Amino acid sequence: MFKVDRETCVACGQCIDDCPVNDIYLKEGKAHIKNEACIKCSHCIAICPVKSVSTDNYDMDEVIEYKKEDFEISPERLLNFIKFRRSIRKFKDKEVEKEKIEKIIEAGRFTQTGSNSQSVSFTVLTKELPKIKELTYEILNERGKNILDNMNDDIKYLERYAKLWTKMYVDHKNDPQNYDRLFFNAPLAIVVSAKDPLDGGLASSNMELMVDALGLGTYFNGFFQVAVQDNKEILDLLNIKEGKKLVSCLVIGYPDKKYKRTVPRKKADVTWM
Repeated sequence: MFKVDRETCVACGQCIDDCPVNDIYLKEGKAHIKNEACIKCSHCIAICPVKSVSTDNYDMDEVIEYKKEDFEISPERLLNFIKFRRSIRKFKDKEVEKEKIEKIIEAGRFTQTGSNSQSVSFTVLTKELPKIKELTYEILNERGKNILDNMNDDIKYLERYAKLWTKMYVDHKNDPQNYDRLFFNAPLAIVVSAKDPLDGGLASSNMELMVDALGLGTYFNGFFQVAVQDNKEILDLLNIKEGKKLVSCLVIGYPDKKYKRTVPRKKADVTWM
């Protein structure tokens, strides 16, 4: 429940004006939260100038007071940070510290979600990663063989993937250390799942930024998503909750390559109206 301390409330009306569901009004000269339409977005907590709003739904100790020097990033620096990031496929043989993993999760946890659903879940793969990896190779190999055995014009576009998956499987079986084209011997992967794919995608993007800020590297494993789709064995292992879908798989580790500059891109496809 969200509540207002009537002793400290100054009735400035900022929480009332900013509430996205109009669940706050003035009652006897003080702000009052009805807790009827409330979606627990906590805008009222963030905007109150005298810290009169609180809740027992979440941990109030997590609330941090705004300080410009701690919160603001210059636009130029942020843009350069985004431009400089690279998808990493060469990792050092080094474990990722738990403290860094927790910060990556925090970046996802505090990402906005539709209607403040906060329905994004995270599965951290470290000890179970080798098992998941082998299952993924086997599934992709079977899918590849099935496509090649039943080739027709409708699935012709999948032929190159099918050949790649079967070759990846054989190479990995023959030399798993030097031929890991799925997880690249990274020590960590984080699987993001959500009811709404957009929520999971936004969380994944913020997590990637945190990965880079921590001096780590990552890439999004698309082939893993292909393998996991509708595969109950892996979905159960990943503990994907009912009603949620796997949105992304971030393969993470310490990069074994050092880049010196940004890269060029196509011009932005923009329509000004």
